[in-house]
Amino acid sequence: MATTEASKTPLAQKLHGLTGEVVKFGIVGLSGVVVNFAVFWVCINGLGLASLRSNIAATVIAIATNYLGYRYWLYRDRDAASRKREITLFLIFSGIGMLIETGVLAFTVYLLGLDSHYEQLGAKVVGLGLGTVFRFVSYRTWVFKALPEEPSTAVAVGTTAAATAAAVPAPAQASGQELAAQAELMLAAEQIRFAKAE
Repeated sequence: MATTEASKTPLAQKLHGLTGEVVKFGIVGLSGVVVNFAVFWVCINGLGLASLRSNIAATVIAIATNYLGYRYWLYRDRDAASRKREITLFLIFSGIGMLIETGVLAFTVYLLGLDSHYEQLGAKVVGLGLGTVFRFVSYRTWVFKALPEEPSTAVAVGTTAAATAAAVPAPAQASGQELAAQAELMLAAEQIRFAKAE
């Protein structure tokens, strides 16, 4: 099957898109870091909580604020068909990231004996960096999945919704779920066509 030049995506375009995603991920993440460190500092200094409890409380609050930024700003154009699945995976991967962060902090405080507030903050920075790399890869790969590519090359050359609907075979007695899937496919095809026209 021959491919057209229009259907190929150059590596430069992919890298540019990934760079924009990394920058936006960094902005949302930075806001989460500010929340994380502020809550952590208040917990260890103001409330007198132990460092691991403070870290867990701060990270849980930051996770909640980050989800809002990721879902409604960075990944707002990604598939949100199963919000329950998305939130479950987000919490699982965020929890693993929190374990990475807390593990680095525990290693620093309990094994290395570096327990001043500034040493704890330093350990938190290292743990947060490692956890952030893990979260970026897992969120973009499994949590906020990309919408499917164009359903056919006919859409790429600008066919109408009627032609797209005719290209999708409809069984004589389609169930409600099949009809809904076909309607979503047609809607996605039209959104892609209108996005390219802009």
